[in-house]
Amino acid sequence: MSKPVPKYLKLTDENVTITLTKPAEFNGIKVDTVTLRAPTVRDIRISTQTGGDDEQRELNLFASLAEVGVKDFDDLPYKDYSRISTGYTFLVQESEL
Repeated sequence: MSKPVPKYLKLTDENVTITLTKPAEFNGIKVDTVTLRAPTVRDIRISTQTGGDDEQRELNLFASLAEVGVKDFDDLPYKDYSRISTGYTFLVQESEL
């Protein structure tokens, strides 16, 4: 049995929208949600080819999927980063039949 989707996530087959605990600036615009599109194999391959540690590769992947700069995550509260990570996990998990 899978875990229920948290209330701060809006999940579809193509993306997940994450509601942040407070507005943050992405691409120079204050937003209260962040949307990650579903990754392709190419996205995963590119994020692993950029080098760095696991944390950097994850940041690169999330930034690509959200279409924002990696630096936009620097001032994000960790609680919101954790929400983004959770949203990604729900987005890529296999759905039950």
